[in-house]
Amino acid sequence: MKQRAVRLARAGAVVCAALALVLAACSSDELLQKNSVTAMPEGAPASAYGSPAPEKAEPFNPFRDGAPTEFGRREVLADPSLADVLKVGPLPEMSIGRADAPVTVIKYGSLTCPHCRKFHASVFPEVKREYIDTGKVRFIFREFPIGRSSGNATIALRCVPQSKYVALYGKFLDQQAAWVSQDVRIEKIHAVASQAGLSRAEFDACLKNQDLIAGLKWVKDRGRTLGIIGTPNFYIQNKLVKKVLDYQDLKALIDAELAGGAAMAVAN
Repeated sequence: MKQRAVRLARAGAVVCAALALVLAACSSDELLQKNSVTAMPEGAPASAYGSPAPEKAEPFNPFRDGAPTEFGRREVLADPSLADVLKVGPLPEMSIGRADAPVTVIKYGSLTCPHCRKFHASVFPEVKREYIDTGKVRFIFREFPIGRSSGNATIALRCVPQSKYVALYGKFLDQQAAWVSQDVRIEKIHAVASQAGLSRAEFDACLKNQDLIAGLKWVKDRGRTLGIIGTPNFYIQNKLVKKVLDYQDLKALIDAELAGGAAMAVAN
């Protein structure tokens, strides 16, 4: 009995550790801070996304009154307008579909998030076929990297030509098992990015590109201002949805917007 109890305890510890890794991929800044102290591989290029955080840094909570930031208190918009949601920073939006589609869907994702992987594999293809390809939806991908592995992969993602972005986005999600780890594995990240034609020299240069890094930080900070706290989170027009959506969930939300008057734009 004692040996069985020991085996059960060890098994429970393994399950808890695995669960912690899954949650770390999709949660908010508290886990980002904890994950960001992982050591970089020796000789790997440093970046703003990859530099270690202070060991005793307090987790940032965007909803805590008086939450400190380098710019002071962070504003969180309680009821953003569509113009607020569609505000663009220094980097171009990564989107597919008609620019003037009647409904805009925005997905905030982290490349290490298993829920994002599942959405991209099982929900996104149907949404693309039924709504994006038919001109009803413009779909925007916004980066919300959680953890340094996701941050470095996101830099690689933005480093390829815009025409290859969506394909590489899918490769990073599909191949999470090959590169996602508690340690930042630069070689494994580049191995995925190289499938889109990104050379190691180009990747290393992008990891040091401060304008690119600042632009990605703007996307994430703006997401926090819009109430994003984890991944995947969505905006359907200016309505925030902070949960995992299956196809029927998203279809109902899109159809409601189309029925509300946006459908007239499809015929024009």
